[in-house]
Amino acid sequence: MTMLWLMADVAMNPTTSNLPGSALLQKLTDGIGGWALVLSLIGLVVGAAVWALGSHAQNFQHSLTGRRVVLVSALAALLIGAAPALVNFFFHAGQSIHQ
Repeated sequence: MTMLWLMADVAMNPTTSNLPGSALLQKLTDGIGGWALVLSLIGLVVGAAVWALGSHAQNFQHSLTGRRVVLVSALAALLIGAAPALVNFFFHAGQSIHQ
């Protein structure tokens, strides 16, 4: 019975070099990350402009909307930058779990 249990164990060693098209997938991921950062920068600039105009016009709704856009854009940029580290952290945390 012990032999059967040992044969049932599986292992996983993720690597991008084992499948065709891995380099293309890495380039695609890098490109999407770049576009996402550009979009978060645009959101940050537009949100700051709406916040400033709403504040100067004494329009509470526009000021609040601009602040929200600035915060969401900044958080998006933070998550985009931290995404590889977050994925690696949780992967390594999962690998440290032993039966």
